[in-house]
Amino acid sequence: MTPEELVDHYGLQPIPREGGLFRRTWTGPDRPDGRPEGTAIVALLHADDYSALHRLKSDETWHFYLGDPLELLLLAPDGTSRTTVLGPDVRRGQQPQLTVPAGTWMGGRVVPPGAWTFFGCTTTPGFTYEDYEHGDAGRLTARYPAEADRIMALCRP
Repeated sequence: MTPEELVDHYGLQPIPREGGLFRRTWTGPDRPDGRPEGTAIVALLHADDYSALHRLKSDETWHFYLGDPLELLLLAPDGTSRTTVLGPDVRRGQQPQLTVPAGTWMGGRVVPPGAWTFFGCTTTPGFTYEDYEHGDAGRLTARYPAEADRIMALCRP
């Protein structure tokens, strides 16, 4: 399928602030606190866009589906950082899925020279916008100075 066919098939819409296109595909039953047990989305990123650095209060599992690999920058609460590539080539170190622990800053983009990537994310307990924290370039570069260039490239005002 082409990216345009995926957008039409799933009715993908822009992800507020973060970037990319998405559609929620599943919402679990409500918990006693009113939050859903879990949520799942499918998402599409083009090479000229990116998933801005953000963090959640819940673990989030990313799943690679189609297209080109997706590079994720992960900034841990303990001050360390790492890069993981989601993609189909397991022999070359790519991963078909990855769970990002709660409180970890995450942001990503299509690995050059790729054109697009189609992936999914599952969150438990389920995603709510109240749990989303958008990355601030100044604060993140102060905390993770070795990743300053990549942080600047993955932050939106």
